[in-house]
Amino acid sequence: MAANRAEQALVEQWRDILALHARTQCELDRTLHGHGLCASDFEVLDLLAECAAADGSCAYRVQEISERVHLSQSALSRLIGRLEKDGLVERAMCPDDRRGVRVVLTAKGRALHGEVRPMQRAVLARMLADAD
Repeated sequence: MAANRAEQALVEQWRDILALHARTQCELDRTLHGHGLCASDFEVLDLLAECAAADGSCAYRVQEISERVHLSQSALSRLIGRLEKDGLVERAMCPDDRRGVRVVLTAKGRALHGEVRPMQRAVLARMLADAD
């Protein structure tokens, strides 16, 4: 009986996490939509901006981005294609591995990231505060 209650509590906690994630994702999408972005687009820009902040001109391999933003390689490739078409990122061959592709934030991408970052952070703060 106690094991059933503990298991049910675990399942309910998991479902609460999933619901919070879904609500937050939807709110991020609504907030960023006016800037031509969705939450996943922003995550890629944010990752590249954090990297660039560390050394000024950092690039990630597509596989490295995929591991950090939790998208499949094909979904990420399509997303990067859209960001590249919009002039927010650039792709280039890896100098040390000709099969690899590196992605770097453009000046336009850096500017857009700087503009929407406070909005994204405000949504996170509000949604996660509501979860407490």
